[in-house]
Amino acid sequence: MSHDPSSRPSSAPSHPTRPAVPATSGLRRRTLFGATAASAGLSLAVTGAGAPAAVAAPAGGSPGAAVNGLPRALARRFARPTTATAAGFRWWWPHGAVSPAEVRREVDQVADAGFGVLEIADVTHSLRARDIEFDLERQGWGTPAWIAGVKAALSQGARRGVRIDLTVGPSWPAAVSTITPDDEAACAELAHGAAVVAAGAAYDGVVPPPVVEAAEAATRSELVAVQAYRDLGTVKAVTTLDPASRVDLTDRVADGRLAWTAPDDGPWVVLSYWRRGSAQEPEAGPHTSPRSYVVDHFSARGSGALIDLWQDRILDPQLRRLLGAAGGYLFEDSLEIETDATIWTPRMLEEFQKRAGYDLLPYLPVVVEAHEKYLYAFDPVVTTRVRDDFNQVLSDLYRDHHLLPVQAFARSLGMGLRVQPYGLETDTVEHSSLLDVPETESLGFKNLDDYRVMAGGRDMRGTTVLSCEAACYFGAAYQTTWDRALQTLNSIYAGGVNMAVLHGFAYADAPGVTWPGFAAFSPYYDGAVGYGEAWGPRTPQWRHVRDVADYLARTQLVLQTGRPVYDVVFLRQKGWTSTGIGAPWATNVGIPTGWTHSFLTPALLDLPRAKVSGGRLGPGGPSYKAMVIGPDQFRGGERTMAVATASKVLALARQGLPVVLLGDWSTAEPVGRAEPGETEELRGLLGELSVLSTTRQVLVDTEIPTALADLGVEPDVRHEASTVMTVRRRLGLTDLYYVANAKHAENRRLVRVTQDLWLTAKDRSAVPVRLDAWSGRATPVAVHERDGDRVRVGVDLLPGQSTIIALVPPARGRRSPSVRSTSAAAVLSDGHRLTVRAASAGDVETVRAGGGVVTTTVGRVREPLALEAWVLEAEDWRPGAAATQTVKPVVRVQLDALVPWSALPGLEDASGIGRYRTQVDLGGDWKRRADGAWLELGEVNDTFRVTVNGTRLDPADPLATTVDLGHLLTSGVNTIEVEVATTLINRLRTVTPEVYAVAPRQAYGLVGPVRLVPYVDTPLG
Repeated sequence: MSHDPSSRPSSAPSHPTRPAVPATSGLRRRTLFGATAASAGLSLAVTGAGAPAAVAAPAGGSPGAAVNGLPRALARRFARPTTATAAGFRWWWPHGAVSPAEVRREVDQVADAGFGVLEIADVTHSLRARDIEFDLERQGWGTPAWIAGVKAALSQGARRGVRIDLTVGPSWPAAVSTITPDDEAACAELAHGAAVVAAGAAYDGVVPPPVVEAAEAATRSELVAVQAYRDLGTVKAVTTLDPASRVDLTDRVADGRLAWTAPDDGPWVVLSYWRRGSAQEPEAGPHTSPRSYVVDHFSARGSGALIDLWQDRILDPQLRRLLGAAGGYLFEDSLEIETDATIWTPRMLEEFQKRAGYDLLPYLPVVVEAHEKYLYAFDPVVTTRVRDDFNQVLSDLYRDHHLLPVQAFARSLGMGLRVQPYGLETDTVEHSSLLDVPETESLGFKNLDDYRVMAGGRDMRGTTVLSCEAACYFGAAYQTTWDRALQTLNSIYAGGVNMAVLHGFAYADAPGVTWPGFAAFSPYYDGAVGYGEAWGPRTPQWRHVRDVADYLARTQLVLQTGRPVYDVVFLRQKGWTSTGIGAPWATNVGIPTGWTHSFLTPALLDLPRAKVSGGRLGPGGPSYKAMVIGPDQFRGGERTMAVATASKVLALARQGLPVVLLGDWSTAEPVGRAEPGETEELRGLLGELSVLSTTRQVLVDTEIPTALADLGVEPDVRHEASTVMTVRRRLGLTDLYYVANAKHAENRRLVRVTQDLWLTAKDRSAVPVRLDAWSGRATPVAVHERDGDRVRVGVDLLPGQSTIIALVPPARGRRSPSVRSTSAAAVLSDGHRLTVRAASAGDVETVRAGGGVVTTTVGRVREPLALEAWVLEAEDWRPGAAATQTVKPVVRVQLDALVPWSALPGLEDASGIGRYRTQVDLGGDWKRRADGAWLELGEVNDTFRVTVNGTRLDPADPLATTVDLGHLLTSGVNTIEVEVATTLINRLRTVTPEVYAVAPRQAYGLVGPVRLVPYVDTPLG
């Protein structure tokens, strides 16, 4: 991933945490992507703010029980999640300056915390910011010291069930120390020179030198061609040239000089083209001695140099064995090929001729760049088509000469390949379908459609995992709360992600670092607060991180179970991602009312799954109900399509796939430079498509839902317009719905959503079960309604919250009791009996599933109690004797009212663990079997745990600070404890003010107001 705000074979071997996958035969420079719980009816919802976020003893469903037909294996793994579906971390190392003993200790720390993946990555921006030098010959990437650390990680990972991933080279992009920029295996560029020659004037001098200077380390350049074109004028720094006027001057060059007289029909431009190495180094280098240079990602020589380095310098028999035992994936970050000239590869001209079918030389002026700007153009159509062909050839070369060879190498080691295959104008959708695991990133992606673009490739190939470099925020080092991270994670899960690699876990120490130890990105280059978080035992939140880890593992388990099912797929001309360009109708209208969608590019129509059965595209896979084909949003709304693509779409439509054409396709143009007769052939195919009974044409996207309805296509989920998003996965007759109040983009603001959802069931007799990913409990949803194959359930979701609803076949021979509606706070089911939960006294009316009304009289419910007096014992985390040591003196404070730590003497700048304790006397008439209570905590900064009378409640969702105490309260005096964890930023503001003083203090602790809100449970008569 980028951290510069201005930047831009045969089946895989089996692995305990990686499914085997079948054999497989962004923009140009990446730009930074850059009420109360007691209110009536609230707990009808299946999650979140009203229903308890943490339950001590729920009315139904023990962990692991097969509730109402929930598959037992799923229920068992959901109750006790394993590392097989656990989230993981980027594991930042200071090169080979690591101790095998410390490496093993850190693997244990991660395993004990419930995480299952560590990705070793050399990232040392913070050391560069401090001008700390390494002995790279002894401690650089790939040295014996580094290899010893890797072996320690792999051996301990095998013992603890933690998968160990390795970056393919030092930092990113992939680079090796065995080449120089002049080597043909090195990343290359095409630089152009230019000279203007007046009409009839003579040019006699050296060939125009490149307008972009070569890097110092690139010492050789090769003249590719010299051309002259008539100049038709310059507008907004782009010069239009007459392509018919081209004069090839290459053969007139002698001893580096050119002599030529321009015709007298206007001004001319002489263009020279020079191939040379770009001398790009991996991010934040040097990492090795000698220096590493980025390999050519578009040639076999580049991937060969990378593989040879591993074979010759890194791998030995022991490391190979360990990689097979605990190694998961080789990993490469996003495709950040940086040059101020034009991305190139030595055989580009030959490859372009072979793949695009014509000579690129006459069109070179329209593809050359300087400082990321095109300077020359022909007519707009030709210019656009040639650039598209150029980008497609680059995309195919990246696939054939980098991704597939490196993947084959990884598989030969018993591993797989995980890559962020974006950053240039390449087909990320196709590349996502080829990889063992495609990866996304929450920092770089602009909205959830960026994730859906990549999920489309995964789903049509039939692989399982879409990974994400997750929860990284600019300037948020040591101040990232789990509230923020969970809002991001829960949202990207709604976009198709089902594996989080958190950013990140830092190795403990490095030369010259200060407390609390080595952190990869903070301070950043200029001494600023850096990216992401340095999770681990150095942060107070780590005390509660097992709760979060289990939540993520359960959620990812569900999202990796079965297969995804969608409503609509959008066929788009280009597979670029990290652009924020999605499907406007789906974003604005479709998703808010329940529709789900994905994306395909033409390459995916060649996959075996690209067939139609029962009107569905991809049967046994994503099962799209309809395809929508719109204009090219990346090229001014042009309607373009390849002839081969039109032929495939026509065949699919004839097999019964509903197709919606957006706009007028009668004037469609082929993709790329058109061959004679190609335009007419394309329009003829689209004409045949347009008259099929399964095709509808609409002029504007607001007419898409009407067209879909006319084709009989309905969404699997229906609800009133809101920010609720769903993911449906099907496992046999069981439907799993992940439901989130999700952010389409990080900068969106959310509000609480309380509404009904109508969910489609595969089994028309299915009943809903709530899967609580925080506790691991599966509980029947007592309040629901059926209408054919749809089931109505309620959800109550705070901003960023999620829930999971399973629609499962009823248990054999019996059905869990249910009701249609109630005026109570909730109706609970244990699978046998129903219980009415009332938050106030009086008559409660409940409508049974069959329609009868039951009245339950509740004679008494205690009034809510404000809990204002607390005793706080706060650990004040401070630097110890060494950079990695922390002392934790305890400050004890008697509180008559709750306020942030920053308002308490002695804790103004403290960070750490706070333990709040209070007592409440409920008198002698509290009936434990009937009386219960919610605890409304109000504002809590970061994670927390609640204990009642010595019994700790189930883990609590930090996004929902109302928890259900169940029936743990007793008559007389009760003790309630709330343990709160903080970030480190408040203390670091004083310890390292030159970096962190710019950050505002966070309002740590239990801030409240806190209320105890009683309820009464009564059996439903």
